[in-house]
Amino acid sequence: MLTVEQAAQRLGTGVRFVRRLVSERRIRFYKVGKYVRFHPDDIADYIRQGQVDPIRPVLTYTKGVPTYA
Repeated sequence: MLTVEQAAQRLGTGVRFVRRLVSERRIRFYKVGKYVRFHPDDIADYIRQGQVDPIRPVLTYTKGVPTYA
């Protein structure tokens, strides 16, 4: 189980942002007594849910000719 500080480090954000995610119930967390803890898989799921797929093909160049991949 990860602490708030460890979760923030894994997400690459500040502690304040993680606490806001908890208060808005946007991330799964566990209460262990008075402490808030995170499972590493839940952090990975949160990151995966934020993934945005491209809406158009990627423009590439082949021998100077633009083509969509």
